[in-house]
Amino acid sequence: MAERDHLRHRLRRSHSASLDTWKNREDWAECEDPPKRDVVLRCGWGRLIFGQTFRDNRKIAELLRSEAQGKRDIAMYLFDPHVALSLAPQELFLDPSHTFRLWLERYRPDSRRPKGFIVRLLQTLEDAEAAQNIYLKRKMVPPPPAFMWENRMSKMLTYLVAEDEQTGHVIGTVTGVDHREAFNDPENGASLWALAVDPQAAHPGIGETLVRHLAEYFQAHGRAFMDLSVMYDNAPAIHLYENLGFVRVPVFALKRKNPWNEPLYIAPEPETPLNPYATIIINEARRRGIGVDILDAEAAYFALNFGGRSIVCRESLSELTSAVAMSRCDDKAVTSRLLSQAGLRVPQQMLVSTEEKSQAFLRQYGRIVVKPTRGEQGMGISVDIRDEDSLNTAIKEARKFCDRVVLEEFAEGQDLRIIVIGFKVVAAAIRRPAQVTGDGQHTVQELIKKHSRRRAAATGGESHIPQDAETERCIQNAGYSMKSVLPQGEILLVRKTANLHTGGTIHDVTALLSHTLCQAAIEAARAIDIPVTGLDFLVPKIDGKEYVIVEANERPGLANHEPQPTAEAFVDLLFPNTIWR
Repeated sequence: MAERDHLRHRLRRSHSASLDTWKNREDWAECEDPPKRDVVLRCGWGRLIFGQTFRDNRKIAELLRSEAQGKRDIAMYLFDPHVALSLAPQELFLDPSHTFRLWLERYRPDSRRPKGFIVRLLQTLEDAEAAQNIYLKRKMVPPPPAFMWENRMSKMLTYLVAEDEQTGHVIGTVTGVDHREAFNDPENGASLWALAVDPQAAHPGIGETLVRHLAEYFQAHGRAFMDLSVMYDNAPAIHLYENLGFVRVPVFALKRKNPWNEPLYIAPEPETPLNPYATIIINEARRRGIGVDILDAEAAYFALNFGGRSIVCRESLSELTSAVAMSRCDDKAVTSRLLSQAGLRVPQQMLVSTEEKSQAFLRQYGRIVVKPTRGEQGMGISVDIRDEDSLNTAIKEARKFCDRVVLEEFAEGQDLRIIVIGFKVVAAAIRRPAQVTGDGQHTVQELIKKHSRRRAAATGGESHIPQDAETERCIQNAGYSMKSVLPQGEILLVRKTANLHTGGTIHDVTALLSHTLCQAAIEAARAIDIPVTGLDFLVPKIDGKEYVIVEANERPGLANHEPQPTAEAFVDLLFPNTIWR
């Protein structure tokens, strides 16, 4: 009860603060320097309709109804949103988001500076293309790069990006809208839109820093406040904004019912949530009118039904994959032999038998990989073993997951996952092992915990760094321990394998993939005779000809490869009659 009373008091206080400056149409008409009327700002992802500049709600409703295909218009600051909604209730809906306001005269910058990245204005077309890619990863409508580039000097639109200091990659972006410049706003306001952070970014605080930099930008330009919109159930974001000094204000947005907005106006079906790998397929099926029956949510089993056809799936593993094909992928030794017989390049392997033979294999190659013949998600795998003690430990660890263990020649190169569906390459991505960046204050163990929380949040709980013997071995090989305080800016690889489930990150390279690697992946899928697979390559260059194939996965995580159309290709394979693109 006390908590509810506190919430009501806080909302009343913040609403009053906003209403002190909120003017009706008649008040605005009496301004010495009145605002422009019927203002619509093109933002690339759609149009921002400033509702307070319209005298007639019918115009707002008609504008929303004329939304261009593939865009996402927003009508904001309506005086009477319920009236506008009533004019087209079958086509429009009230956005279930809260509006928060930061009064810039009260805002104080943070004395701490971001570590590992900088925030700057968008400067190049490449910046805009990187921002577009981040929006696609976050399932947001992206503004075309050309639009952002053409408007980089606009007084109404401001584009900020966060850049990784080490790699130079853009890892976050945000757009600011200056209301004063847009329509001569008597309230002298501004707003924040399209905040997005790369889900693979390793640095903490990127989103907060982008928000702060935009607030300081508008503060320096003399604006009175900065607004933003956040989903009502996004508790972490709301907590962050409140800590920064934002207060909730009674401002609402109206949108048009379209495929992008569908999750906002159609309540989810009453079912147990599935993991991201099943969800991406189910959502694609529902968009096509394919029926979905959840068979076992915990294990991610579901059935897709269309017409007289029904197919049971477990994530991307379906009944179209034969038991023979699945068993070939399941046993890493069998996979290697099959691919070698097909003329494809694989590392040398040996099944563990005696200690003497294992040690001889290690001496022959100097650096090896130890892994259970069966298993997934990188479990039980030890990479870059160089001495007999580590070899014995790694074999014991692998046997926790399977009695049969293989030793494999260690191959240098980038870890490349290629997705093949229906014997066509659909996506390719470089996978990088988990790493942490030192700040000179926290121990390696503390940095791992913090980074794991961020990875889990970005992947729906699918990715985290295990604090096990393999992690400790990798840290010790680098000259540190779990209790070591990592120096400021020092980057430490804490795993050798790049699996997402052990904290690795994944970076799309589909457009860069060479013809040789594409053909090798297709031939590997045909050799195994599997319709859907994720093939793990080690390559010196993504656009080159050299490679070795180390594994094949019969149930690849399609959600890891967005924005590539993996789910679309999977449903195309299962139900070709529903292809609509």
